[in-house]
Amino acid sequence: MASNKLFAITGIINYILVVFLNAFTDLGHKIIIQNTVFKVYDGELQIILTAIVNALILLPFILMFSPSGFLADRFSKSKIMEYSSAFAVLITLLITLSYYQGWFFVAFGMTFLLALQSAIYGPAKYGYIKELVGIKFITAGNGLIQATTTVAILSGIIFYTVLFEGMVGDNFVSKEEILTIIAPLGWLLVAGSVLEWFLASKLPNKMKEKSQKTFDFKRYIRGVYLRKNLKIITRKKEVFEAIIALSLFWSISQVVLAVFGEYAKSQLGVTNTIFVQGVMALAGIGIVVGSIIASKFSKYYINTGLVALGSIGITVIVFVVPLCTSMNLMALLFMLFGVFAGLLMVPLNAHIQFLSPRVHLGTVLAGSNFVQNIFMFTFLALTTVFAYFGMNGESLFYLMGFVGIYMSLMVIRRYKVMTVWAIFEMLFKTRHRYNYVGLEHIPENGAVLFLGNHVSWIDWMILQLPIKRRISYMMDRDIYHKKFIRPVVRAGEVIPVSPKASKDAFKEVAQRLDAGKVVAIYPEGGISKTGEIEKFYSGFEMIGQNYDGVIIPYFIDGAFGSIFSKYKLTNRKKLFRRREINVYFSSPVPKDIKADKLRDIIIKLKEKYETK
Repeated sequence: MASNKLFAITGIINYILVVFLNAFTDLGHKIIIQNTVFKVYDGELQIILTAIVNALILLPFILMFSPSGFLADRFSKSKIMEYSSAFAVLITLLITLSYYQGWFFVAFGMTFLLALQSAIYGPAKYGYIKELVGIKFITAGNGLIQATTTVAILSGIIFYTVLFEGMVGDNFVSKEEILTIIAPLGWLLVAGSVLEWFLASKLPNKMKEKSQKTFDFKRYIRGVYLRKNLKIITRKKEVFEAIIALSLFWSISQVVLAVFGEYAKSQLGVTNTIFVQGVMALAGIGIVVGSIIASKFSKYYINTGLVALGSIGITVIVFVVPLCTSMNLMALLFMLFGVFAGLLMVPLNAHIQFLSPRVHLGTVLAGSNFVQNIFMFTFLALTTVFAYFGMNGESLFYLMGFVGIYMSLMVIRRYKVMTVWAIFEMLFKTRHRYNYVGLEHIPENGAVLFLGNHVSWIDWMILQLPIKRRISYMMDRDIYHKKFIRPVVRAGEVIPVSPKASKDAFKEVAQRLDAGKVVAIYPEGGISKTGEIEKFYSGFEMIGQNYDGVIIPYFIDGAFGSIFSKYKLTNRKKLFRRREINVYFSSPVPKDIKADKLRDIIIKLKEKYETK
């Protein structure tokens, strides 16, 4: 349903095609150069040249940090994409000329110019997501664009590698001869750029108001803009930490991609570029899958808990790759690497865009590119140095594994609570399908007191899933103080309650509501054994009414009879089926509501949806 609404947005299809063609064309030239290096060179020199090619792609993003951010904030992002595409047409014509003339190092250097237009294009491309789809679809939009970019990269790798290998094979003398053989491929790059330019010219202008910013070249040269823009991206610690996490991920990825060709050739004896590029391209399929998963698990809010899961998965795979001697198993590992990469990238990119003010969005995204490319450039430079002094691919894989450990510890520290919830969500969604009705009644800010029925041991998780703000629950004191449970429930800010001494617990609830937090109470006092809404106790009536917030009644339907309820199943055939669980939220009720009246409201809520 959400995907249908996303694709119904005016301009979204055009935008997807523009993003696809941009990545497809950029990747095409890079693959041609990398495959030429693979064919002609061996050992350390192959690693060094591959690293230099990747560095040439990164360098413009470093140099263009301030100008690209200024352009994305000052002018219409759709127009920047249009003019950048026009620039790409000129560059691809020059690249095609260098192919026909056999100018290898000219073509090699053209990689820099092609990356230069991407550096100008990048902040506008990603900033346009928020403008085009809005906050509501920001995670889905990022997932879609990440998947589109990845499919384009994957398609470009396969398409140009197959054509390259078919035209060249092993019948060549030098790198210059290879270029003249594959020269007709240059016209495909030109055609892609021309089509991208045409489609970019049709994108709707979503700029709400014109900016009056000006750009002083002298201040740029003196580094004034650089210092100012770095202050902007470091202003919010959470934004900057997300940028650093992305930077570490991309650094690991760049080194893996730079090293894998030499590793496959020297350790696995693979000399066909289709096999080498094909295995790496499978990471692209994985990213598409990971992006889709991240979008589904971010249906209600940006699920940052997925970030740590992705980081841990990436780290494990980087350590396992050097132990693998089969290309088939290697292909699986690279695909899984992509899945975990999607889980990491999509929420982080969406989070950065969400937290960045519109007026500085272009600068923040350009700054993100700047920091990421500084990291990647540095890692590739170190890779070149290490390779020069004889460090092989296997050692570099292990080195990146330790970088992955640092990255994982960093994101776990930042998103530890959300990570735990993401794990619970993944586990329980294997058993259940959840639907929520009435979420619009829940305010984004201020205190909220949830009151509803209690039918299973996992009602706390069911209620929490669609709500970004963490809910504090009440729990029986005897259970709360169990040795292995207490550290977990304390971290979750659970409120212990004793039937014989509940005043202190309700006093704690009142304090949390006064502080604008979210609390949930089960007025039935325990899990229902019949599935019916039982007597409501009046303990919640002791909570004061002076807090700035609302009471939201809810009804959970479908959890009764599951393995998590007190009711014992009699029909075992349904044991392994995914159970449909619906949660209905009522509009706010008066804060002085009595227990019997609240119970009647929830019964009516139940009857309302049972009759539909």
